Amino acid sequence: MPMPWTYRHASKEWRAFLDDVKERMCLQSDNMAYTAVDAVFQVFRRRLTAQQGLDFAAVLPSVLRAIFVHRWDVSDHPVPFTGRSELVAEVKQVRVNHNLTPDNAIEATAWAVRRCTDKRDFERVLEKMPDGAVAFWHVDVDDPSELEQRVI
Repeated sequence: MPMPWTYRHASKEWRAFLDDVKERMCLQSDNMAYTAVDAVFQVFRRRLTAQQGLDFAAVLPSVLRAIFVHRWDVSDHPVPFTGRSELVAEVKQVRVNHNLTPDNAIEATAWAVRRCTDKRDFERVLEKMPDGAVAFWHVDVDDPSELEQRVI
């Protein structure tokens, strides 16, 4: 079996994603962008079972997949989705002393994730997630081509 494309081109995918996130969140550093994305992932995965989380991670590029599962305590019971403002506040509480995450962190991460994943796979896995998951990753755009996968 050949090496999966996402492993061979992990750095290229990661750089494109990180640049998208930094631009969308108006952040200055890779570290700031990483902290925001990691926080968004932690908040989302708190609402999933381990199997749901692994299913979600499976459609992400390799570096994002690793970030998503890193240090996840799968013995925690999932909590329900809440309103957007509560979710954003929760994102901002992750590593609060090192977190300069803006209010649009969830939307910006969703926008960048959608640009680096296969749309059909991403939508398919979201449909199997708990209520609130689709809304969490929803992005409003005027032009749907804006969300087309960039690195193929």
